[in-house]
Amino acid sequence: MKICRHGGCARWLMSWLLLLTLWLPAQAQPLSVIQEELLRTPDAVHLTARLHIVPGPLVEDALLRGVPLYFAWRAEVIRPRWYWTDKRVASAYRTLRLAYQPLTRRWRVSLSNEAAGGTSGAGLQYALHQNFDSLIEALAGVGRVYRWKVADGAGVADGDPDDYRVEWSMRLDLSLLPRPFQIGVGNQPEWNIEREGRLVLPPIHASERVRAEETVIGEPSPQAEPDAGVLGR
Repeated sequence: MKICRHGGCARWLMSWLLLLTLWLPAQAQPLSVIQEELLRTPDAVHLTARLHIVPGPLVEDALLRGVPLYFAWRAEVIRPRWYWTDKRVASAYRTLRLAYQPLTRRWRVSLSNEAAGGTSGAGLQYALHQNFDSLIEALAGVGRVYRWKVADGAGVADGDPDDYRVEWSMRLDLSLLPRPFQIGVGNQPEWNIEREGRLVLPPIHASERVRAEETVIGEPSPQAEPDAGVLGR
């Protein structure tokens, strides 16, 4: 029986395990869902969701070194069809940029109401910016959408609630990381931050029906609050 000398077998085994780790697909880190609900009115379908995001040491270290991270939200209204593939009735996207500002020691979250589409994050048009004193507060803003409009009411017929469902997801978009970070990052579970959800579309609430009918006959409707979005309440 041949015996390896000078740790040759040990080094070979470690190299083999390292290559095997790089080949194996990484599993996404699940996020805790604190809140998840839909609000349906005659005018629109709104999604409210809150996630608990806890970054690992590597992700936090990259942020502290000035690497911005991009988180992508997606929501789709789906109508099942037994005779064909399911139909996508409506879809909505938003991208959030999280960055650390060393001079002020504050965290900045920027909101874009569009999908990055694999392009550079610098090409996104940001509609809102908000600063936070800590990373925990900033991640709470990233992982929250409040009454996010995901579909127009006209595109969703008011029939059987089981006729529609809303599928949503939130993930860290690794394609928008700087090129040096993209090499090998996809195989590190710490970087695969993602959560998906599915909700059955509820019927329109009775009070919302009455309000819509009053608006139709000419009575003024109450002033609606602006959409606070993900950086709101």
